[in-house]
Amino acid sequence: MANDYALTFSMVDVDGDGLISVTELSRLMEVLGQPLTPEAAAAAIRRMDNDGDGLISLDEFAAYLG
Repeated sequence: MANDYALTFSMVDVDGDGLISVTELSRLMEVLGQPLTPEAAAAAIRRMDNDGDGLISLDEFAAYLG
């Protein structure tokens, strides 16, 4: 299932480290015309973050969207 979301994930993962950070999520939402406060972006990350590292992996991203 993760492969289904890999392209979208890579577009959000601007620095290419394999993880989506609060900063990357904030940038995406701003580009989409739906800016988030840093607090709202962090809360969104927490909802998807299964391992508690404060970042979103491709597997976590796919599990949340799938």
